Amino acid sequence: MNKIRTIQDIETIEQIPLAERGLPSSTYEMLQQGAAIHPDQPALHFFLQGNAYDQAVTFTFRELMAQIHRAANAFTELGIQPGRTVSMILPNLPEAHFTIWGGEAAGIVNPINPLLEPAQIRDILQAAEARVLVTLAPFPGVDIWEKVEAIRESVPTLETILQVDLADYLPPAMAAAIRASRPPVDQGGPQRILDFKQALADQPDDRLVSGRTFQPDDIASYFHTGGTTGTPKLAQHTHFNEVYDAWASLFSLEVGPGTVFFCGLPLFHVNGVIVTGLIPWSQGATVVLGTPQGYRGEGVIPNFWKMVEHYRVNFFSGVPTVYSGLLQVPIGQSDVSSLQFAICGAAPMPVEVFQEFEKRTGIRILEGYGLTEGTCVSSVNPPEGERRIGSIGFRLPYQEMKALRLDEEGVYQGECAADEIGVIAIRGANVFPGYREERHNQGIWIDSGDGQGPWLNTGDLGRQDPEGYFWLTGRRKELIIRGGHNIDPKLIEDPLHQHPAVALVAAVGRPDPRVGELPVAYVQLQPGASATEEELLAFARERIPERAAVPKAIRLVEALPVTAVGKIFKPQLVWQEVQDVYGEEVAAVEGVAEVQVTVGPDKLHGTLARIQATPEPGADPAALRARIDAALGRYTVHYQVEFV
Repeated sequence: MNKIRTIQDIETIEQIPLAERGLPSSTYEMLQQGAAIHPDQPALHFFLQGNAYDQAVTFTFRELMAQIHRAANAFTELGIQPGRTVSMILPNLPEAHFTIWGGEAAGIVNPINPLLEPAQIRDILQAAEARVLVTLAPFPGVDIWEKVEAIRESVPTLETILQVDLADYLPPAMAAAIRASRPPVDQGGPQRILDFKQALADQPDDRLVSGRTFQPDDIASYFHTGGTTGTPKLAQHTHFNEVYDAWASLFSLEVGPGTVFFCGLPLFHVNGVIVTGLIPWSQGATVVLGTPQGYRGEGVIPNFWKMVEHYRVNFFSGVPTVYSGLLQVPIGQSDVSSLQFAICGAAPMPVEVFQEFEKRTGIRILEGYGLTEGTCVSSVNPPEGERRIGSIGFRLPYQEMKALRLDEEGVYQGECAADEIGVIAIRGANVFPGYREERHNQGIWIDSGDGQGPWLNTGDLGRQDPEGYFWLTGRRKELIIRGGHNIDPKLIEDPLHQHPAVALVAAVGRPDPRVGELPVAYVQLQPGASATEEELLAFARERIPERAAVPKAIRLVEALPVTAVGKIFKPQLVWQEVQDVYGEEVAAVEGVAEVQVTVGPDKLHGTLARIQATPEPGADPAALRARIDAALGRYTVHYQVEFV
């Protein structure tokens, strides 16, 4: 495939119409094509523990496709057909991949975050109208089955639960002891409960018994759009959405038989599924699935460089917190020369982390951008061209991407000029057909009046520079991104509004060097009412369903800032948090006597912190500036420093 160095290379690629590229019509066909390259080469290595990374279970491509066929055929026997849903609540296991791709081959797959609370899981299952659920059997120290037990009677469409036994990956004696300690399966509920392995065992492994003929616009999957959003918004992906996104991403990655990807991100998220699943397998490349908990698994980060050497890993994908963690682990004697690129998305990468990681490891980072509604990948820096730190790179070939001017109601006003900030909008084969519930589709489409179809409003603010690189500058939507997970502020605000002393609440993100942002809540009390920050925080902890969304602090204010029309003006609260964090960081720098920070809007960067620092007598300005850069480079908000 043509490799991309400049925006002109993308335009050259697009001279051949996408319709003439001969793409598969489904993910099933795409996987079949990849598996046929070298059927007996390793497709998947899975290890259970980070401290035993060399003890892996391996599936060849022939075995992988056999398991996908068996899963699809089992789902078909259980009543799944096009338009019907298989939901999945699993950690990162081979069975998760069998379920994802077998589910798409039989009907629609719906991966769910196992870390969600039972009520949120119930809402997603109900919204997906799940008929079959694949989940874990009871296992010591894992609460997934307890969550399923708590809500399964409240999902009226659910007919069958298939249990995956994690004990299958343990030594025989240990596995037998765990199974012996389990209570018998209670078949008294509304669903039949079957063993996943047994359900697959007798199914044909060389074909789809349904004889299904795929259409590119068949719905393949429902992905819940936010790790901790308040309402279950299910993004629908067509087969061609996923096929195109995987294929178009290959213009930026050199992938083929012998290439090895490490998967440490969760398989309920599009990055894990597409970037470290469909992309490599479509080209006959190998995936290393590292522990059920991925990067969170015990021993994974401490042993990561040894894993790279052992499996000769070429690519891995991570969020900024992964890179921060890896900076604490010396490479030592490990041979990591196989690594070509590390891929970063999901949250902005602090410049200091980016530069320090590349300097210490010699490994290049590819920053990109994507969203569930755009299948996964929408833009990426060119690996063989200039990588601009802080940029999200060039758009994918055949996917349009622009910064647009919109009015307050979201109505199209025109295209932005070079370096003018607007709403980032995308249009192309990776853009989803909409959320499953029509009510969630209000306001997400932009009509530019060009007759070429609507644009997807990503909710992100950004600009395109004269050379075609895109830069994110903020978010029009108000999500708080904590460690790559999206937190809907309403998940914090609605429970706090239930407190009788509370009049208004605004939740925003506070910059954090480890996870990007931490939620904090500003509270305005009712006239004459009283409540302490500690009381409100305890109230929030009891009522907010997702632990990650519990605010780190409550800030009582006389009055929340409002716009001219009376809406709460959250940017001012975000600026206050940036001002506090940056002020604390610079004040702690050796050689700084005083510091003053002001934060506000900026035409180029969206938000800019202006820092006036007074050096201590005799301090070297160059050394002082370097220390300030080291402190603030761990954050993503741009800044200017002036010594006074």
